[in-house]
Amino acid sequence: MPSSALLKDGALRVFDYRCAAGPKDRPFTEVHGSFSISYVRRGSFGYRTRGRSFELVAGSFLIGRPGDEFLCTHEHHAQGDECLSYQFDERLLEVLGVPPRHWLSGAVPPVPQLALLGERAQAAADGRSDVGLDEAGTLLAARLLGTLAAQPVQPLRLSTRDRRRAVRVALWLEAHAGESLHLEQVARESGVSAFHFLRLFTRVIGVTPHQYLVRSRLRHAARLLAQDTRPIADIAYEVGFGDLSNFIRTFRRAAGVSPRLFRRVSQNDRKILQDRLAAPALA
Repeated sequence: MPSSALLKDGALRVFDYRCAAGPKDRPFTEVHGSFSISYVRRGSFGYRTRGRSFELVAGSFLIGRPGDEFLCTHEHHAQGDECLSYQFDERLLEVLGVPPRHWLSGAVPPVPQLALLGERAQAAADGRSDVGLDEAGTLLAARLLGTLAAQPVQPLRLSTRDRRRAVRVALWLEAHAGESLHLEQVARESGVSAFHFLRLFTRVIGVTPHQYLVRSRLRHAARLLAQDTRPIADIAYEVGFGDLSNFIRTFRRAAGVSPRLFRRVSQNDRKILQDRLAAPALA
C-alpha cells in the first residue's frame, strides 16, 4: 500500500496511507508491527482480526496491536481508501500514561467526539493547524483508549506547583523557540508524563505546548520582519520553522497577510515614524 511518512522520530510515527485496492484484488494476511490508530478519512474497507469482522467507513478508526494478524478486504467499491495512521512504541505509551493492556486490535465506528479529534489530527498533518502532530496523536490515543476502556479521563486538578511548572515550561519554550522540539522533550522539562503535562500546560496557559511554541516563533518572526532586511527564508529558519512554505502559510493564517507584505508595511510605518520624529518642531 502506498504510504508517506509524515513524522518519524522513533517512538511515534505518523503515516499517510492511500490504498487503491478494489473488489478484484485478492486480500492477504498482514501483521501489525506496532500499536496503531488509523483514522479513515475517505473510502471504506473490511477489517478482519482476532476472529472478528468490521466494516470501516470515513470517520472510523482502525486499532492495531503489535503481533496481531489482520486481513483487509475491499469488496464494496473500487475507489480505494485513505487513512492517517499514528504508530506508537510501548515505551511511549507508558510515558504518555496510556495503559497498553487496554489496547486490542479492532475498530471503532464513527463517533462525533473522536471524529473531531481525527479531523484535528488530519489538519495538523496537512499543515492547517498549529497543534503538533505528536500532540494530536497523544490526545487522540488517550481519548480513544478512555472510550474503549469505559474510563473517561478524570478532570484535572491544578495545584500551585502545577501552575508554576506550566509557566516555567512556557518561559523555557520561549527561550528555545528556535530549536526543533518534540512533546516528549518538552515534557521532560516539567518532570511529569507527556500526557499529564499536555493536559496541565493546556489548562494553565490556555493553548497546547506546540501552539504556544508556534506563536512564540511567529512573534519572533514578526519582530525580525519589522526591523531586519535579511531574506525571509533566513528569518523563518532562525525562528524555528524548518520549512519556508509552512512558515509563509502559518504566518499568513495568523497575520492575515504574507510575511513579505507584513515586512513592507511595518518597515514603511517605521520609516514614517522616524521621519516625523526627525522633523524640526514647528514654532
